Amino acid sequence: MTTESKQVTRPQGASLLLGAAAAALVVATVITVVGALASGSTAAYGALTGAGIALVVFMIGSFSVDAVARVMPSASLLVAMLTYTLQVVVMALVFVALSRSGLLDDTLDRRWLAAGVIAVTVTWLVGQVWLTARARIPVYDLPASPVSESAGERPEAGAR
Repeated sequence: MTTESKQVTRPQGASLLLGAAAAALVVATVITVVGALASGSTAAYGALTGAGIALVVFMIGSFSVDAVARVMPSASLLVAMLTYTLQVVVMALVFVALSRSGLLDDTLDRRWLAAGVIAVTVTWLVGQVWLTARARIPVYDLPASPVSESAGERPEAGAR
């Protein structure tokens, strides 16, 4: 005899992304403090700016893909690929704008800006992969009601 278990389907995408965002926010804070202690205010501003840019770009992209996956799962791969391309373009445009504005020479330290982007990117990716691997996400959905036997079917295979 088997016991019927009730399957509770909870949306897990947002909680996984919030976990990755929280880990990246902690790393952004740490690298900003380390930059301030190691090289002063320009390093802290650079690290904070780089971490903030990466965090905002990843959050907007990931949450938009999650929203599309909830509404129309068949389009999620296409949206994910387009979102990734858009993220790369936005990051490049932000860096070009920062470079042309002159902020990288006076207010922001280039090396600490790069360190902030890299630290948040690695933390976001590792956190998202780790949380997703630990999540209990079913491979398929069970039917809502048990399968009923029709008049022509036998209860056991091979029984006569």
